[in-house]
Amino acid sequence: MISSVRGLVLSAVGSTAVLEVGGVGLAVQVTPTTALGLRHGTEARLLTTLLVREDSLTLYGFATGDELAVFELLVGVTGVGPKSALGVLGVLTPNQVAQAVAGEDDAVFRKVSGIGPKTAKLIILSLAGKIVVSAVEGAPRTKRPAAASPAASVQGALIGLGWSERVAEEAVRETLAEAAEPDLIGVAALLRLVLARLGPAHQASEDRQ
Repeated sequence: MISSVRGLVLSAVGSTAVLEVGGVGLAVQVTPTTALGLRHGTEARLLTTLLVREDSLTLYGFATGDELAVFELLVGVTGVGPKSALGVLGVLTPNQVAQAVAGEDDAVFRKVSGIGPKTAKLIILSLAGKIVVSAVEGAPRTKRPAAASPAASVQGALIGLGWSERVAEEAVRETLAEAAEPDLIGVAALLRLVLARLGPAHQASEDRQ
């Protein structure tokens, strides 16, 4: 795991920065905002995460720990690839992402290329409870109403994604019946299990970026 890199900035164009580390030029994928903050010939440090695929090793870099944390949460959402996750952070700060999740405002995510209505709703559901609004940026910390049960939340999400109420209710009930410890399953975990049960033929048509 490469958790950070520090080196001389060789270039920073668009969404790619190249840092020379130990005589080796490392290409790091960044947001345009981060790229604009890097100056050729100066030393820079980026917090990073390495994503491994069968045909590639890609390093993603961030100016702050909050950006890195949000990126890792986003790529864990079904239908959100690293390109789309980076796109979100290109237009929203981590606190703005938290505010959108807290306010269940999926419209802001639909503005990002590669994220459609269904995936935007999944982002809201999957990140709920995992990201909080920071009072540092002027957003008050208010106590939210008691959350609905995981079963009710997932059933509502499935209906919002296009499944009928009957199919959603049956899928959630059957998934919980087969679970070893149904009372301990959270919303995100239950959603993944139910989507797996419903099968790829019924998944949202949006591709992973």
